[in-house]
Amino acid sequence: MILVSGCLIGLECRYDGSAKKNDGLLASLKGSDILPFCPEQMGGLPTPRPRAEIVGGDGHNVLAHSARVVSQCGTDVTKPFIHGAMESMKLVRFFGVTRAYLKDGSPSCGLGTIVREGCQVRGDGVCAALLSQNGVRITAI
Repeated sequence: MILVSGCLIGLECRYDGSAKKNDGLLASLKGSDILPFCPEQMGGLPTPRPRAEIVGGDGHNVLAHSARVVSQCGTDVTKPFIHGAMESMKLVRFFGVTRAYLKDGSPSCGLGTIVREGCQVRGDGVCAALLSQNGVRITAI
């Protein structure tokens, strides 16, 4: 079973209600068992929702409670982001997931880069950080 960001398979679950369907990824996963998910929705956030960014670090810092996730409206959405990451780990454990394809740049799913103030910066999203800390091999798309 392979965990895949729902937006990458065409689900309209991004913050703005859109998808980022990746036909190349879908073709490469043809015949594989995939499990689409959106950690932000699993954390209880609506779609659409205000764009959010990690402030004061990256997802590892958020999990260590030394950084926050804040929406563009100024609302602290750290708790739903952490909750969604934890719910994602339930899927990993239940289905024995060892691999994931996640949406690059996202404050949840970004691996290696996230977006802050419109610029790409080094760091991992909250869910990507938790998955990687638990041995899931992640590819950012």
